[in-house]
Order: sequence, then structure tokens, then C-alpha cells
Amino acid sequence: MSVLVITGTGTEVGKTAVTAGIAALARAEGRRVAVLKPAQTGLLPGEPGDVAEVARLAGDVTTRELARYPDPLAPDTAARRAGMATVHPKDVAAVVTELDETHDLVLVEGAGGLLVRFDESGSTLADIAWAVNAPVLIVAQAGLGTLNATALTAEALQRRGIESIGVVVGSWPSHPDLASLTNLADLPEAAGGPLLGALPQGVTKLGSVDFLAVAKRSFSPWFGGEFDPETFAAQFAVQ
Repeated sequence: MSVLVITGTGTEVGKTAVTAGIAALARAEGRRVAVLKPAQTGLLPGEPGDVAEVARLAGDVTTRELARYPDPLAPDTAARRAGMATVHPKDVAAVVTELDETHDLVLVEGAGGLLVRFDESGSTLADIAWAVNAPVLIVAQAGLGTLNATALTAEALQRRGIESIGVVVGSWPSHPDLASLTNLADLPEAAGGPLLGALPQGVTKLGSVDFLAVAKRSFSPWFGGEFDPETFAAQFAVQ
């Protein structure tokens, strides 16, 4: 795999932290990494966005942002309000192809959830994944409500014939409640794939060295980490 699309079950679920963690582990293995954000919303020109955060945490990675809109809305809506051009799957595919030629791993981070609209024709991150023929990693919340959102995302991918490699919890709480604890066992079934990691809450406050150490513990060996879901779950006693 040289291209991976990263989607969330919604907004603010930890997609950028997960993207940074995967990038950091790949860089630690000496791989050339590129991170592409097709559309960034809610920021003005010059303000640091998601790809800047990934570079801060992961180190020497190539970053690319195709469009930026000031309103914190879905890309299509934000573009329309700003009177700006939208981003189409073919535009993203062209950049992914370019980056893939000179990098070992290209990470494409979505905006919000899988079916958020990117353009006036209703194109979504699922269409982008299809256009670049890439598998998708689902980033989910830990607590109550995450199973439904995760299952809907996985079902949407399956119906479109797009491979889902599994699920990562983007922000594991320091004091997990009962729903979070039981979801460790239930998330793989909802996602139709394995639990491939769980990043601790607040991990983006760390510097790059400490972030890499945490990423190593928090991601599956599939990404170059040491995370084992059974060992992780065994730390918590569910009554």
C-alpha cells in the first residue's frame, strides 16, 4: 500500500492526530511521506491548518493543501459561501498520482465524515478514495454513539466497493466510561475490520519526539507500532 485515505465518523474525532501518528511511524522507518488535505475549512489564509499540525508532530513530511475556505462548514457549502472553486475527485487524484511517484506513502486526510460534500455534484471523500483506488482507515470516537456512526461509515464504503482496513480510536479518554470500554470489543464488528490503534486524548500537545513514542505504543504493527487490542483492553476491568 502506498496511498491511504483517512476518514472520520464525523468532525473532531482525531483524524489529524491519527494522520500524524501514521506519518511519524513511517518516517521513523525511513519512508518518504506525503500528506494531502484536499480541502481545509474554517481557517483564513496564513493560519496553520491540519497539514501544518501533521508536519509539526511527524517531522519531515511533504504537505499539500488544495483548497482553503474561511467558514467552518462542509467544503462544498464553504466554497459556495466564499464564492470560491470547489475541489473535484479528479483534481485530488492528479495530485495523489504526482505525490505517489516520489513518495513511499501518501496519506489523504478528509474533512469531517466520509460523505461530506466536496463539490456541487455531491462528490465525497468516498469518491476520492475510489478515484485513487486507495483503501480507507476509519477514525472513530471512543464513547456512546460511535458504534452507529462507525457502522454507517463502514457500510457506505462496502456499498461502494472501497476497502476499509479497520478502525482507530482518535482520542482515547484518560478516564474512559463504560461505553468507551465496551466499545473496544464492539468497534471492530461495527467497522468490519480490526481495531488498529487508540491514541490518547491530548496527544497533539506533545512535541515530536514524545509524540513518536506515544504513536509507537498506540498503533498496530501494521503501521510500525506495538499496539495490541487485547493487551490494551486488558488494562481496564469492565464490570
